[in-house]
Amino acid sequence: MGRATYGAARHRKKVRVLKAAKGFRGAPGKRWRLAKEAIVRAGVNAYRDRRRRKREFRSLWIIRIKAACRMRDISYNRFIFGLASADIELNRKMLSEMAIHAPQDFDALVEVAKKHQFTAAA
Repeated sequence: MGRATYGAARHRKKVRVLKAAKGFRGAPGKRWRLAKEAIVRAGVNAYRDRRRRKREFRSLWIIRIKAACRMRDISYNRFIFGLASADIELNRKMLSEMAIHAPQDFDALVEVAKKHQFTAAA
């Protein structure tokens, strides 16, 4: 009797893995064993980077807000503290967008933050 090699199921599995590895550079896009390893590695990187992306965006927003605050003679931490003291709850994404697309509104927030940073400390 012949050796069982899983036949059609094995073929479907290989097709699925090689399709997932399509576009990979060099041998991992063509060879079964290397494709298997590359798919696993790609999955690990994708899982990790879905979480990392959130951190990177938050860092970007903070950098943008920091730059906009410096242009208005206030530090980032004083600005955030002033907004918190004034009970203004805007997330950093929205503050970043305001700094870029609505500078006059951001100026108003800076004035509010400057006013409230001293009243909260007293």
